Amino acid sequence: MEKIKIEAEVNTPVSKVWEYWTAPEHIVNWNFASDDWCCPSASNDLKAGGKYSARMEAKDGSFGFDFTAVYDKVVRNSLIQYTMEDGRVAITDFEDLGESTKVTTHFDAEDQNPVEMQQQGWQAILNNFKTYSEKN
Repeated sequence: MEKIKIEAEVNTPVSKVWEYWTAPEHIVNWNFASDDWCCPSASNDLKAGGKYSARMEAKDGSFGFDFTAVYDKVVRNSLIQYTMEDGRVAITDFEDLGESTKVTTHFDAEDQNPVEMQQQGWQAILNNFKTYSEKN
């Protein structure tokens, strides 16, 4: 299975990055790849064995899906690893750079869409997270 990597340096301390990445009230504000999509709901039981769920929908109502995963490992302000429903794994590292945080995610590619498209979609969501975190 091919691995895909995305990353961004967020100009915010790691404690705020962690909060905005993991708290449902923040997830709904950034967890979409483009302005014509939204994340109307999210829930997060942030512990090994806990479940993450986010609803992703096109704003025009034409398409939507639930993204769910179960946490394998959670290290506060440092690392999150989860397994998606289809068995693919994603690992996100949070590197404390003082006044900023480097966020890097490695995830298993799925076989339904081109790798480049998956990388661009996940990167767009991460870029949206960066923008949201830095302006709030």
